[in-house]
Amino acid sequence: MKTKRHICILVLFLSVTEFISAQTKYNNDFLNLGVGAKGLGLANTQVAIVNDVTSSYWNPAGLANMEKKYEMALMHSSYFAGIANYDYLGLAYKIDSVQSVGFTLLRFGVDGIPNTTQLIDNQGNINYDRITYFSAVDWAALFSYGRLLPVEGLSIGGNFKLIRRKIGSFANAWGFGLDAGLQYHIKKWAFGLTAYDITSTFNAWSSHLADSTKDVFIRTGNELPDNGLVVTIPRLTLAFGRHFDFGKKFTAMTTLDIDCPFDGKRNSLLSTKVISFEPHLGVEFGYDDIVNLRAGIGNFQKEKNIDGKKTVSCQINIGLGFTIKRILTIDYALTDLGDLSVALYSHVFSLKLALNQFKRNKS
Repeated sequence: MKTKRHICILVLFLSVTEFISAQTKYNNDFLNLGVGAKGLGLANTQVAIVNDVTSSYWNPAGLANMEKKYEMALMHSSYFAGIANYDYLGLAYKIDSVQSVGFTLLRFGVDGIPNTTQLIDNQGNINYDRITYFSAVDWAALFSYGRLLPVEGLSIGGNFKLIRRKIGSFANAWGFGLDAGLQYHIKKWAFGLTAYDITSTFNAWSSHLADSTKDVFIRTGNELPDNGLVVTIPRLTLAFGRHFDFGKKFTAMTTLDIDCPFDGKRNSLLSTKVISFEPHLGVEFGYDDIVNLRAGIGNFQKEKNIDGKKTVSCQINIGLGFTIKRILTIDYALTDLGDLSVALYSHVFSLKLALNQFKRNKS
């Protein structure tokens, strides 16, 4: 019975190529996890205020407001008790006073998955040497550009993203799409808009099952996965931010982002048959651009208790950041504080290096 359960689990996993052909709501959902412990500590509220290398992910218009010429960021985090790993690399370059470019590489993967389809031969014999292992990995590369416009405080930007999804040697997909962003800063206020997948993002899946694997699917009564095209519907995020100064060295910032997916009714605070509204709020307190304390709340979900009463759950995050000589920034975030939702908390660390020039050794 245990062996059959292993086979069924694998079959369900592989059949994703067929299932998602009819689903668009959560396609490429790994792209919504966020990058940088700063943004995660603020509950993913970055669209209006971001102005560094992570802008390529949150809002490419923020690249135009970079303070340093060269920036690089790294992040690693684990999910589901370490079963899945999420990695991020970001690079950005300020071309001149009005334009910048960026590059983002994301990987979300589950490695070491046992392939038990050949565990039992045609005579019913079990041979554990026939177990092999594979990985289910999602990759995304974002090529970004941001530019200041002649209107003071206004910037725009865009992403071209290339997506590669692979389930071992069984199935894989290529995808591509475009994002666009806008930021406007006036005095202490910041406004932002990011339109994700503005052209819709297309994933073309193809399966490559060996004949022996197909035989297992047929004998166990499972349908063979089909090739298919999956489309991600556009999504908007509206954002507002406000900066505060307390004396010469103490600062504060608060920001509100509202995600607006157009993929049908969701379990959100406010949702219609066409669009949903998903707010998340972040607050940050800083001292002399050296130490920053952060907190955020979001992921509001309507739920029903056992007795049928409706409740609202949420996710609380906190974070901490240290900047050394305005060059190296170390950020930390603890997500889902207090377990107010069904999501598990995670410890996330990220590094950011920002330079105006590279020094060369004199010969």
